[in-house]
Amino acid sequence: MQATPSMPESMPSPGGGQAAHDLTRYEVMYQALRARQRKPAHYTGLDKVAVMARARADRLRVTRRSLMAEANRIDALRPGIFDLSESQLDESLRASREAFVRGRADDEQLRQALGLLREIARRETGQEPYVVQLAGALGLYHGRVIEMATGEGKTLTGSIAAPLIAWSRSRLHVLTVNDYLAARDAESRAPIYTRCGLTVGAITQEMPPAERAGVYARHIVYGTPKQITADWLRDQLRIGRLKTPWSGRQALTRLGHSPQAAGLAPLVPGLHAAIVDEADAVLIDEGVVPLIIAQPRKEDEMSGVYHAAARIASRLDEGPDYTIEHVRRRAELKRRGRDRLADFFGEESDPIWRAPRRAEELIKQALAARHCYLRGHQYQVVDGRVVIVDEYTGRYLADRSWEHGLHQAVEAKEGVEVTADRETLARVSFQRFFRSYRFLGGMSGTVVDGRGEIEAVYQRPVIAIPTNRPLIRERWPTRIFRSSSAKFAAIVDSIVAQHAQGRPVLVGTRSIEVSERVSERLEARGLAHQVLNANFDETEAELIAQAGRSGAITVATNMAGRGTDILLDERATEAGGLHVILTELHASKRIDRQFIGRSGRQGDPGSAQIFTSLEDELLVHNMAPLAAFIRRRTAREEISRDRLARFAVRQAQKKAEARDRINRGHVLRQDDWIEKHLPGG
Repeated sequence: MQATPSMPESMPSPGGGQAAHDLTRYEVMYQALRARQRKPAHYTGLDKVAVMARARADRLRVTRRSLMAEANRIDALRPGIFDLSESQLDESLRASREAFVRGRADDEQLRQALGLLREIARRETGQEPYVVQLAGALGLYHGRVIEMATGEGKTLTGSIAAPLIAWSRSRLHVLTVNDYLAARDAESRAPIYTRCGLTVGAITQEMPPAERAGVYARHIVYGTPKQITADWLRDQLRIGRLKTPWSGRQALTRLGHSPQAAGLAPLVPGLHAAIVDEADAVLIDEGVVPLIIAQPRKEDEMSGVYHAAARIASRLDEGPDYTIEHVRRRAELKRRGRDRLADFFGEESDPIWRAPRRAEELIKQALAARHCYLRGHQYQVVDGRVVIVDEYTGRYLADRSWEHGLHQAVEAKEGVEVTADRETLARVSFQRFFRSYRFLGGMSGTVVDGRGEIEAVYQRPVIAIPTNRPLIRERWPTRIFRSSSAKFAAIVDSIVAQHAQGRPVLVGTRSIEVSERVSERLEARGLAHQVLNANFDETEAELIAQAGRSGAITVATNMAGRGTDILLDERATEAGGLHVILTELHASKRIDRQFIGRSGRQGDPGSAQIFTSLEDELLVHNMAPLAAFIRRRTAREEISRDRLARFAVRQAQKKAEARDRINRGHVLRQDDWIEKHLPGG
């Protein structure tokens, strides 16, 4: 996982004597301070229009057609490069590297360098990039966000683009979806990077700070967005708002020899360049979630208050006393509810209940925790603790908690120990963090659907790369049902039918609770199957490795082995390939596409079908009146051909997507306000 090759002459080498060590320390400190003075660009009015126009012109300059044309030119170089001896290959690579390090690489040198990297990948890993992967690597090098279908080899594509970016940008962060993939990819790609004169390492959750500093000093660093952003925030706290009256090398030297230098030494040297895997999930879906560094308060005297609020909330009646806005996840009290609360507050001894406004806020929070935050959906109770479940990936967020007492309200509802509320020390949204990189590229299997938002927020053009082989996956018609019970019965029947043909089946669910409900129904039918959700994440790689076997049935949440391929055995391929079933629509069709994309990789056969009902969360929260009307007017259970039902399903998803875009816009405007009015924040 760690590679420490000899370094090229033009790149500083770690461990090259005390003088070299000091210089590296000074450079790291200086880069960190300079990077923190660089803020994301904020445009309004005509400036914003001009930026969008430049982005459009840039997008037209590098298109899918031009990338494929360049990739074919690189492919034409293959015979000459293939015949090079090892020493000749290394010498050619050294010359190419020097051109990039010195900023003198032209188009011809770019083609030559990528052709050499393709050959190095073949010799070092046994994987030779296809022409479409060369096009994808070129897109990344030009700062594009590329869409490559699931199974088209994004890992290999990124590993031949990474040396080009690291040479020209000095350091590169490669963001992956989980610690397992970060460690796996850093280790598997190390032979390529080592031969390119680059060091590589991975940042994982369990790694102590003493080891992190050494990894961040390397040229290419793999890690999750959460890990790298959190370390960046810790650096913010460590360095503070350090200002010096010096500039340039003078500041570098004085700071390096100052008494506080050791305590200020940052982990993350700077935000030079980044490649973001699953770019739409990170840059769009998770863009609204701020990453927060917090510390528990010394003592928590509110534990009893949260329990009292949960107890009082349970005595109120939904409808007469309060209403719930499930979409916004909040409760609103009615007049009768306020009158009843006045009596309930009088029964409590804590002084906080004598302040009506604060007391009512506690009750509304308890009601939201009771109705809008559900076990098996937004969280799970693990070892007596409330653990958040990421709604986009289906994974546990064990080290995160909700803000402003919401986490404590959920704990009180569940009857577990109420943890101390936390004091926020630093926070940043992913939108703001990733806009701070000097260079940004990304890749995903479903990013084109978010093109407008990514180009508007990050000024990064989006390009779809064609598949290496024609996509032959079949998309079967969506089936719509009047009730969820009828839907699940039909899902199990469909699983049984595909299983009988010897096909592997992957069943996608939105929550842990639904995955377990499907599992119970399969057990009742005597069907052997595997469950992949946050409760079984430790066996994820093993389960995914078996999911392509003939007759295998895998029930999974959104985690479903992102970053890994489901490989079919021969019998499964002959039977028709992997069949994907979605048990309900997600709030974004990109997530549906991501799951469906598990089948039909690299020209394999496969099929996919979506099941939904009028009682699904998406319709209940976004098209409730129309869904209720359709239920009243028909007694048939399957209503797949009902035009109004199909319209309701489409509109529910569009409405959810639009609402999420608005929420992300609010976060972006808040970030811009912070940048404008709090320049030191």
